[in-house]
Amino acid sequence: MNALIVSGGWPGHKPLEFAEVLGSLLQSAGFSVNQARSLDVLDEPLDAYTLIVPNWTMGKLTGTQSANLRAAVRGGVGLAGIHGGAGDAFREDTDYQFMVGGQFVAHPGNVRPYRVNVVAHELTAGLSDFDVVSEQYYMHVDPSNTVLATTTFDGTDAPWVEGTVMPVAWTRRYGEGRVFYQSVGHTPSDLDGAAGELTRRGLLWAANVSQEVLS
Repeated sequence: MNALIVSGGWPGHKPLEFAEVLGSLLQSAGFSVNQARSLDVLDEPLDAYTLIVPNWTMGKLTGTQSANLRAAVRGGVGLAGIHGGAGDAFREDTDYQFMVGGQFVAHPGNVRPYRVNVVAHELTAGLSDFDVVSEQYYMHVDPSNTVLATTTFDGTDAPWVEGTVMPVAWTRRYGEGRVFYQSVGHTPSDLDGAAGELTRRGLLWAANVSQEVLS
């Protein structure tokens, strides 16, 4: 099992620090991890990887890079990521957004306390609702996603969305590939506890090692 983590973009999301956290989760599950610091790695075919983890807030893919990434996932390579590193990446690339299943549009109030409600699913077995202090992502989300967790906006900073239930984590298919995303993760400490465990399970699910997800 080999994974590619592509890290960079807006430095406020601490891509290099998150690369270490995500890499550690994968290495502990037996993955060989290639840590890339440039999008140039996407210029070549990617079908030799088991899993690709975009960890690149904003930025821009070339047409070749976008096509190679999407072709790999359509062909069966897993894709998994968190927060802005995957859900606010490559804003101009709607084909990328279609693959991920959602796109960040706002985080009213910036960093704030909120609750994550876990949806019953084999990937969330044994996990309970949990509280975080992070950016509560408001996203445009594909209705075909399988939702694993949600959050409800209280309207404090954007009264017009009070009561809106927003997906926090989901899985989906893109061709033959498995895709996992979850929006918690503004700072590495956000992945302590339940958010980190959900991320670990999602990474492994996307890589199609489901027999290990709950171990």
